[in-house]
Amino acid sequence: MTERLLNDQLVGQLKEVFTDLVNPVHVLYFGSREDCEYCPEIEQLLTEVVGVSELLSMETRDLEEHAELAETYRVDKAPGFVLLGKVGQNAQQNAGHTDENPAYEDYGVRFSGIPSGHEFSSLINDLVLVSRRDSGLNGQTREFLAKLEKPVHLQVFVTPT
Repeated sequence: MTERLLNDQLVGQLKEVFTDLVNPVHVLYFGSREDCEYCPEIEQLLTEVVGVSELLSMETRDLEEHAELAETYRVDKAPGFVLLGKVGQNAQQNAGHTDENPAYEDYGVRFSGIPSGHEFSSLINDLVLVSRRDSGLNGQTREFLAKLEKPVHLQVFVTPT
């Protein structure tokens, strides 16, 4: 048996934070069997986090084997994962999902690499934000963004210090 990555104290803290979850969130994880040193650990970490709340679910795909689905969600490296809002069993299906699976709303939240340190906090916060279906931006920022006339590609990079 693999040793747990999250200790009981951290799981307790996550349970408390996850009381703020409102709607279901689905983690779509892309690993790789080829040249991905940390893929098993990240998959285990995500599995443990998702296991803390019934409102969280996860599915694992191989990046090479499911390249078309990865491209649909703009994931181009392993390990990588997407946080999706689960819509419901009878909603219109998104690419790559079957009739047995619910549809997902893509909010553009992507992670590449290991979500450790400050990135772990970002992961937990982003799960709550996607669950609430709200970015938390204030009205002034929303008004500014609504006035944009051209698409903006925004990426946030975080590195350990």
